[in-house]
Amino acid sequence: MTVRVRFAPSPTGMFHVGGARSALQNWIYAKQQGGVFVLRIEDTDAARNKPEWTEGILSALDWIGISRGSYEGPYFQSANAGEHRAAAARLYDSGRAYYCDCTREDVQARTGSQYQGYDGYHRDRGLGPGPGHALRFRTPDEGTTVVVDLIRGEPTFENKLIEDFVIARGDGSPVFLLANVVDDMTMGITHVIRAEEHLPNTPKQQLLWEALGVKPPIWAHVPVVVNEKRQKLSKRRDKVALEAYRDEGYLAGAMRNYLMLLGWAPSGDREIVPWSVIEDEFRLDEVNLSSAFFDEKKLRAFNGEYIRALPVAEFIDACQPWLTGTGTIAPPPWQSEEFDADAFAAVAPLAQTRIAVLSEIVPNVDFLFLASPLIDEAAWTKTMKDGSAELLDDAVAAFEALESWDAESLKSTLEAVGAERGLKLGKTQAPVRVAVTGRTVGLPLFESLEVLGRERTLTRMRAARLRLV
Repeated sequence: MTVRVRFAPSPTGMFHVGGARSALQNWIYAKQQGGVFVLRIEDTDAARNKPEWTEGILSALDWIGISRGSYEGPYFQSANAGEHRAAAARLYDSGRAYYCDCTREDVQARTGSQYQGYDGYHRDRGLGPGPGHALRFRTPDEGTTVVVDLIRGEPTFENKLIEDFVIARGDGSPVFLLANVVDDMTMGITHVIRAEEHLPNTPKQQLLWEALGVKPPIWAHVPVVVNEKRQKLSKRRDKVALEAYRDEGYLAGAMRNYLMLLGWAPSGDREIVPWSVIEDEFRLDEVNLSSAFFDEKKLRAFNGEYIRALPVAEFIDACQPWLTGTGTIAPPPWQSEEFDADAFAAVAPLAQTRIAVLSEIVPNVDFLFLASPLIDEAAWTKTMKDGSAELLDDAVAAFEALESWDAESLKSTLEAVGAERGLKLGKTQAPVRVAVTGRTVGLPLFESLEVLGRERTLTRMRAARLRLV
């Protein structure tokens, strides 16, 4: 038997990080088993679907390493509507489903409770199809439904506790439960790997598989992804869009590595590992049962490690979208003609050790490419205190006298200026840094001044001095 897994997102919004994890888990499992990864776009929610969301899914999968052409599909659920309706008809004709025209209010009136499930009122009343008549599956009265799950063992559900659920609406359109089952049957899906939030629907889907005369797939329900409050990640509350992390400057390798650790870990006391190790070691039966905490701080630290591991040339290339404002990246504060590739290359190794996401490259190097620095007014107020004007005067004079404009000479010169005032280097260089870069933190100061050059450095220091008059 050829293993066939599927990833079936809906094109109704940005690509969720939890969905990205599921895609990767399916992808790796299929690869390990010599199987097939199928992409199915569940696009039957016409009111919310947009073509750009579909393209966003394909683009996001490309980014995390599931490239177009390497999987089967994409298929679109809407193209299978005829099969969905045919399956509903077969279930009705075989007596496994029946029509019902009860409203929610009808059920509440009969049961006396708004929390009571459907009471089976129309099971044997012989109601036929018609406008407003929903089709309900006839759940067995006795016995149990056993779900074979590679992660959770064999969860068992008593059939008598499963209500006769709707499989087609009053207008004849199949609901998600039935459409999902029919699509999986049509595509020959053998393993369904998805989040545990779908587990309550699984016995219903398994009953549908069996009623349609097809052996159910093997299930694997991975732990749900939660935030720091242990709440399920929500688009309305949490930062969950994979595209947002991509556009902020997270590396695909770091994101892949981190997502695979949500509920699983490689052997040994390690977390940051080559992708080849994850592909080799990942096992569904080793996935934890408890919820997986999506820790953005930890992801950020991961990304910083991946950035620092890049060869400098690759780091320079990776920064280009933020330096040039290409694609969806916001344009930098400088004009294209102001950008100096050689100057950036000179400071790139310094910046590489200090940023955790690629978008942070812009505030770290903008002072190199602007006619004057962008002054952080809070930093100015905090730093430019009594004595700063005179210190800048002395520093300008000392820098003007330098024969060699290099980081070591600049450092020793400013140390001497501070020593005459009884100041340590940290206190001495703070006004100079703000004058030249506009900020109190950034790249190593003296290496930055060396790249910026004598003329531009002195011009900025003099301008800061005039502002202090």
